[in-house]
Amino acid sequence: MEKAFNSIKKNRLFKSGETVGIACSGGADSMALLHFLNANKDKLDIDIMVVHVDHATREFDARDAAFVADYCKQSGIKFYKFKVESAVLARQKGFSLEQACREGRYGLFESLLKRQLCDKIALAHHMGDQAETILLNILRGSGLKGAQGMEPLRDGVYARPFLDLTKQELLNYCYQNDVPFVEDETNSDNNFARNFLRNVILPEIRKQWPNADENLVAFGAIAKTDDEFINALMNFDAIIYGEQTVKIPLNYFVYQSSLVNRMLIRALAHLNAAGYESKHMVLLSDLAKNGSNGAKLNLPDKVTAYREYDYLTLTRKKVKEKIAEEYPFKLGQIKFNDYGKLKIKLAKPIEKPLSGLLIDAGKVPAEAVWRLRAEGDYITKFGGGTKKLKQFLIDKKVPARMRDMIPVLAVGSNVLAVAGVEISDSLKVDQASRRAAVVEYELFD
Repeated sequence: MEKAFNSIKKNRLFKSGETVGIACSGGADSMALLHFLNANKDKLDIDIMVVHVDHATREFDARDAAFVADYCKQSGIKFYKFKVESAVLARQKGFSLEQACREGRYGLFESLLKRQLCDKIALAHHMGDQAETILLNILRGSGLKGAQGMEPLRDGVYARPFLDLTKQELLNYCYQNDVPFVEDETNSDNNFARNFLRNVILPEIRKQWPNADENLVAFGAIAKTDDEFINALMNFDAIIYGEQTVKIPLNYFVYQSSLVNRMLIRALAHLNAAGYESKHMVLLSDLAKNGSNGAKLNLPDKVTAYREYDYLTLTRKKVKEKIAEEYPFKLGQIKFNDYGKLKIKLAKPIEKPLSGLLIDAGKVPAEAVWRLRAEGDYITKFGGGTKKLKQFLIDKKVPARMRDMIPVLAVGSNVLAVAGVEISDSLKVDQASRRAAVVEYELFD
C-alpha cells in the first residue's frame, strides 16, 4: 500500500492528532480502507472512527450495518450508524435514487464535521472510480472542472487515500490480510448510471484499450492543470456574494465563454448548488446578454436566476409568504419575519448619516405604521410630485423579487418612506426640524 502512503503524504490528507471518520459500507473497498487506516493509525498519528449509513433501499441494509458494527466491536473501533430514508428524500426533492443517497450521505458527513465528532471523512474511492467519474462527467456535458474527477482532498475535509490504487489492488489487500467484506447486490443493477458505465461500457472499452483507466485519470490531471491556469486569469472583484445570493455585473458577460463559465460555476458553488451542466451555463449567459429586465430562469437545485438592471442575480432562497403584520413607528428594532431587520434610532437634524435614511421624526403621523407594500400605494417623491409606489420602485431600480420584502412607512395608501430606498417629501428634514431619526434596513439575502 505504498501508493496510499505516498498519496497521504503528497496531498497532506491527514494532520497529526486528527480524528478521521471512515465511511464504511462493508464492501471490499471501504473495508480495505478501514483495515489500512486502523493498522497504520499510530504511524499516521490519527484517531479513527467508523461511519456507516443505512440508505433504507435494500433488503440487506440491516445485514451490512450489523456486519460493520460487529467488525468494529471486535477491533475496538468507535462505530456510528445512521439511517437515511433515501427513497423518501428522492420523492421530496425530485432526485434520482442515486442522487438522493449521495445527498443524504454527505448531509450526515457534514453534520458530523460541524459537531466536531471528527476532523476528516475518509472515502474509499479508487482509480476505477476516478475513471468512471471522469467519463460520466464528460458524458453528462461537463467542462474541464468535471473532467478533473475527484480531488484527493476536497474542501479540506474529504480525504481519498486510494485514488492511485486499482480495484484489483484493493481486493488483493483484502485477501492478503484476511479482511472480510460483503457484496452489495445493487452494484449489478444497471439502472443506476454509474453501474451501467461500470458494468457495461467500461469493460468493453478496456478490451480495446487496456490502459483506459490510467489514461482517463491522466487526462483528468491535464484538465486540472489547464483549469487552474485559466482560473488564474480571472479577476471578478465586482461580483457581490451574499449568504444566499450572488450578483454578477452584466458587463462581465462580454468575456470569453471559458472565463464566463468558470465565473458561473464559482457563483453556483458559493450557493452550494449541484447538478449543473454546460447547457445551464449557456442558458445563464443568454439570460444575461439577451434577457429583458426582470426576466428569470428556474434552474436545478432550487436556484433561480434573475436579470436585474445591471446584474445577473443567482439566488437559492426559499419562497417567502407575504406577511400582513403592521408595526407602529417607534425607536428600536423591528424584524419583518425572515425578510430583514429595521433599525430606528435618534439623530441630530443637522447630521448626515453614514447609512440609512434621515427623517424628521416630528412629522411622522401618530397613525403611521410599518408594513409591506400593497396595491394602490403611492408616494410623494422627495422634492415633490406624486407617483405610484410600483413605478417609483422601478425608477429606483429595486429588483422585482425584492419589492415585496421592503417595509414601507405609510398612512393608508400614502407611503411616507421606503426602508433602505427613499423618504417622501413630507418627512424631509428642514431648518425647523427639532427631532430627527435614522432608519436603516438590513435585508436578509
